[in-house]
Amino acid sequence: MLEIKVKKEEQGQKIDKYIRKQLSDAPLSFIYHLFRKKDVKVNGLRIKKDYIIKENDQVNIYVSEEQLKDFKNKPKILDLDKNFKIIYEDDNVLIVDKPVGLVINPDEKEKNNTLANQVQSYYYKKGLSEDTLINIAPAHRLDRNTSGLVIFGKSVEALQELNSMFKTRKGIKKYYQALTFNRCKKEQVIEVPLLKDEKKKEVIVDTIKGQKAISIVRPIFANDNYSLVEVEILTGRTHQIRVHLSYIGLPIVGDNKYGDFSKNKDFISKYKWNYQFLHAYKLVFEDIDGKLGYLSNRVFTSSLPDDKKAIIDKVFEKSKK
Repeated sequence: MLEIKVKKEEQGQKIDKYIRKQLSDAPLSFIYHLFRKKDVKVNGLRIKKDYIIKENDQVNIYVSEEQLKDFKNKPKILDLDKNFKIIYEDDNVLIVDKPVGLVINPDEKEKNNTLANQVQSYYYKKGLSEDTLINIAPAHRLDRNTSGLVIFGKSVEALQELNSMFKTRKGIKKYYQALTFNRCKKEQVIEVPLLKDEKKKEVIVDTIKGQKAISIVRPIFANDNYSLVEVEILTGRTHQIRVHLSYIGLPIVGDNKYGDFSKNKDFISKYKWNYQFLHAYKLVFEDIDGKLGYLSNRVFTSSLPDDKKAIIDKVFEKSKK
């Protein structure tokens, strides 16, 4: 039998999710089997899998010693270099500046050197326990080749509040900067439904089956050939900005999936630039309550990386004279 006392930083999550963390190598079917067999008790009482755990709850999981040995592994903390910049940090949240080329979570191409694993490695070297590290996780995502701001929750409660804000699109606003082909003449609201095509592994515009997607595009600087724009997203669909900008005739420079392939080829030849020019540059907390209420009306920004600044200077050089 496994006996665990719930810590303060672990409270507020469903018991099934909590047990999945404790028995990290157990199949999901085994976890649900425990509940069907009523082999999980909290404070001596049998509970359902949607029970919300509280600080100091005594959790008993009735598994054999052999099963514990097979299923209970400590998190594997890798010794990784820190390739991100810290923008803000307190006991509840961490805001970092992610460079291009670094994935946030493991994917089919990279399993180990991820932003999430780098953050865990960073805190492990600072002396945080492995039990604490398991609760530190990103609250949202950026593409591998999108640079900029990413927020991590450092406790279950903080992560839940952040996830709720991003899911409901209330409490926090996200802004991006993108370099596009063609001139953006005025502010535009793009409200075009998007659908993820799993077979083609891409997102398409689909007015029948697509999910609601809204972006606001504002020109910052433009000439006849290029525009530097600010994009505020009111929904959080996969590849939303890239697809929306392409749809209105402002494909992102270097976007090899949704962009203008002919213009990208010429741009590579001229400027040696071969990935999407997209940067998550600003996070704005609105007036919020709860554990993170002290962040109300705070604004966090990230400047364009030096390589992107150099490209901006080149493409708008004549326009600025």
